[in-house]
Amino acid sequence: MTQVRHELRRRNYSISTERIYIYWLRQYFYFHQLKHPAGLTGDDVTRFLNHLAVNKRVSASAQSQALNALAFLYKQILQVDLGSLDDLKRPKRFEYLPTVLSADEVKAILGCMAGKTGLAASLLYGTGMRINECVTLRVQDIDLSNGSICIRNTKGRKSRVTLLPEKLVSPLTQHLVWRKHLHVSDLSKGWGYVDLPNALNRKYPKAETQFEWQYVFPSSTVNKDRDRPNVVRRWYMSKSTLSKSLKRAVNQCNITKRVTAHTLRHSFATHLLQSGTDIRTIQQLMGHKDLKTTMIYTHIAAEHCKNTKSPFDRLFD
Repeated sequence: MTQVRHELRRRNYSISTERIYIYWLRQYFYFHQLKHPAGLTGDDVTRFLNHLAVNKRVSASAQSQALNALAFLYKQILQVDLGSLDDLKRPKRFEYLPTVLSADEVKAILGCMAGKTGLAASLLYGTGMRINECVTLRVQDIDLSNGSICIRNTKGRKSRVTLLPEKLVSPLTQHLVWRKHLHVSDLSKGWGYVDLPNALNRKYPKAETQFEWQYVFPSSTVNKDRDRPNVVRRWYMSKSTLSKSLKRAVNQCNITKRVTAHTLRHSFATHLLQSGTDIRTIQQLMGHKDLKTTMIYTHIAAEHCKNTKSPFDRLFD
């Protein structure tokens, strides 16, 4: 397992991918009663995948994740050629349409939210960011003068620039003033450190206490560094904090749709498409690698349902 972690980090895989791979590999080891994987065969891999599908009834995406983890283990770590891994057919995924809110529903939900969670939710809808991209946003990523946001902690490790809504410039400016005061207060207590990517704290020793590197949406608590006890860091706001606040707002509005933070991102793209924005621009703003991913919103924004009258409505005319 240590070898797997080290190889994933050397290849610059994301932390979430590492956690997923480690989880499925543990399930695989326990399924085979902790036998060493080098002594197992392709048939053992197939039995485990069938167990996930038949007994555990996991989703198609989860089965694909487990297969990817096993392929990484055998090919990159153990360097064992299991030809059957390449022959395994990946399960067919259910093609679903994402939930999209109407403009009135979004307005009602955001109206029930306040504080930093309310501002964060407004940015999710106003920019199309993912929840992880939003909570890990740093001060230097926001360009108030040009009305843009540079998103760096993205899926696929490719930065992109998205728009900053004009009506969020003022509340965001006020929030950054409060964030500056919080940082100054932390510094006066000997805190004020922030986590930096790729060991930049060694290249720029003073950067971890500078304001531009701080998270825009900070955690309400601070934590000591494990390796440096004299360093007290303030992390970013938990994703669950934002999700719970959004859930409470949805319940207050009596909306029966299944709404998550990602629903605001889907609504952003759909409403842009309905307003006449071209699909290529939406693809760039959303950070989609393939245009086919963006094209799903053309089905949601289709006008054929609105312009077509059901024959049931004519029964009682």
